[in-house]
Amino acid sequence: MSFLRRRKAAERPHAEPHDIDTETDDVHDNKKTKPRPKLRPKRWSCVDTCCWLIGCILSAWWFLLFLFSAMPASFPQYVTEAITGPLPDPPGVKLKKEGLTAMHPVVFVPGIVTGGLELWEGHQCAEGLFRKRLWGGTFGELYRRPLCWAEHMSLDNETGLDPSGIRVRPVSGLVAADYFAPGYFVWAVLIANLARIGYEEKTMYMAAYDWRLSFQNTEVRDQTLSRIKSNIELLVATNGGNKVVVIPHSMGVLYFLHFMKWVEAPAPMGGGGGSDWCAKHIKAVMNIGAPFLGVPKAVAGLFSIEAKDIAVARAFAPGVLDKDVFGLQTLQHMMRMTRTWDSTMSMIPKGGDTIWGGLDWSPEGYFNCSAKKLKNNDTNTADRNGNGSLESTKRINYGRIISFGKDIAEIHSYEIERVDFRGAAKGNNLTNATKCDVWTEYQEMGIEGVKAVADYKVYTAGSILDLLHYVAPKLMARGDAHFSYEIADNLDDPKYDHYKYWSNPLETKLPNAPDMEIYTMYGVGVPTERAYVYKLTPAAECYIPFKIDTSADGGSEGSCLKGGVFSVDGDETVPVLSSGFMCAKGWRGKTRFNPSGIHTYIREYDHAPPANLLEGRGTQSGAHVDIMGNFALIEDIIRVAAGATGEDLGGDRVYSDIFKWSEKINLQL
Repeated sequence: MSFLRRRKAAERPHAEPHDIDTETDDVHDNKKTKPRPKLRPKRWSCVDTCCWLIGCILSAWWFLLFLFSAMPASFPQYVTEAITGPLPDPPGVKLKKEGLTAMHPVVFVPGIVTGGLELWEGHQCAEGLFRKRLWGGTFGELYRRPLCWAEHMSLDNETGLDPSGIRVRPVSGLVAADYFAPGYFVWAVLIANLARIGYEEKTMYMAAYDWRLSFQNTEVRDQTLSRIKSNIELLVATNGGNKVVVIPHSMGVLYFLHFMKWVEAPAPMGGGGGSDWCAKHIKAVMNIGAPFLGVPKAVAGLFSIEAKDIAVARAFAPGVLDKDVFGLQTLQHMMRMTRTWDSTMSMIPKGGDTIWGGLDWSPEGYFNCSAKKLKNNDTNTADRNGNGSLESTKRINYGRIISFGKDIAEIHSYEIERVDFRGAAKGNNLTNATKCDVWTEYQEMGIEGVKAVADYKVYTAGSILDLLHYVAPKLMARGDAHFSYEIADNLDDPKYDHYKYWSNPLETKLPNAPDMEIYTMYGVGVPTERAYVYKLTPAAECYIPFKIDTSADGGSEGSCLKGGVFSVDGDETVPVLSSGFMCAKGWRGKTRFNPSGIHTYIREYDHAPPANLLEGRGTQSGAHVDIMGNFALIEDIIRVAAGATGEDLGGDRVYSDIFKWSEKINLQL
């Protein structure tokens, strides 16, 4: 028996030599015999622990989704009503009772990352994934084969188009962006409410596109702009000549700005629709969460593949994101992949110091980040922003988008000693770059280059472009061919006929369509990233030399500096200034940016979190994506689609200080 037990233990595949202890007692004859193997539990590595934790989280998530899908459709509502009382009718039900019916066809334009992408051609590692979603849905392939997934989600570093042997394309139809992942809606709630008053697939169109590409390259590779033009023309022709209502979200706002210039421009650069195409086909453009003037969050993403959430995760679990997980250096591979997505450069802040402020001023000036949120239009907005009866607040240098050190972010500019990084030599690499298979462009900077960036101390919107050109020259070389971030001196200059200017509202004119309306609809009352405190990271192979200093904190409850991030009013992603300025001032009335005097309206939605867990993501949310389920926003959209105008809605609805902030910006109109 002892012999058989020893043989079976030795034959077990996991019984490695170092996993076996020995015993000498024989339980049958009570005599000393040859050592008998005894298995010892194997020690887990950090990677094993990470995989196990993530597996548990994913399993729990899918189990909860299964339980939710197995419930009767009325169960969550029944439980919620039992706790909180009867729920209000969804907007579609409410407006159907009022007699509203479908009138104007609607066009949805999704933003960055919210549209699904599927594989049409791939390398051997992607065997079996033909027409399976690589982006959106369950993200199953991310966990099964992460390096293969990152390879297929990347674009060519030189062309910004498909790498050799890979074709990833946008999913088509309403399913392209109704849900981002199971249980996480994007457009689904709005679509369902429109259906309540009679809308269906023939009166709704999802203008899906490959959101990784530069806007003009979506036409070069996929003819997406031409398809949008044809589909809008078809919608108008098959719906009694009623013009469309276009509803872009997030980066989709910039994409549709590009489209409106492209469709007017003559071929081959444009769509050849003529200067009156928008006037003939578009009733209104209802922009949701519009980053018209860019977002500081894009700078942090390009500079160090960070934003507030990633920085907090790194501080909480410093080894997880910086070391190998699933066999890859997570942040480095994310940077390598996302720096091939040219669309991200469309959201770099536009307008320089004129719009975003300089070393010692910003349009927002004072802001109280702890003030209570407003609940109705009659409350004085000044109180919430710290300009009224609330505790006095300290001026924040929001114009300093990047500061190396908390002290640099706060002291007066004349106290800052800076060494200009532009033209500084690069070299003396810290490690052997040939050992590094994760391309980030930082390997080429060396000690001198990294030190030069830190020695400049502080960066405003006016110097951010120079910084990005210095740390990511290959990325920005592609970006310069497709995007621009300045303010036009003379919009009649023929150079502005080029597509690189079409997504910048400060370098283009709105269409000649005086009867068209433009809305900007966004959430307020959510702390939103506006500026960052950075520090250097210790040198290591294939490292990212800069990261947000999460130890930098304002030190008081009302401080806007928490975890190395200065916050301001917005929707969690886009500051109010970016969403609201053009409709508050730049396009208000007849200006050089709006020569035909298109009517513009600001519709703000004051954020209220869900009252309980059963309410899901809430019906009064002002957060950047969750706002797509905001009942007030959905009602505004349905009313306009059913024939109402901005005046019928009551004109502007404003909770923030966007008009006061806009007046501080000295821009020639």
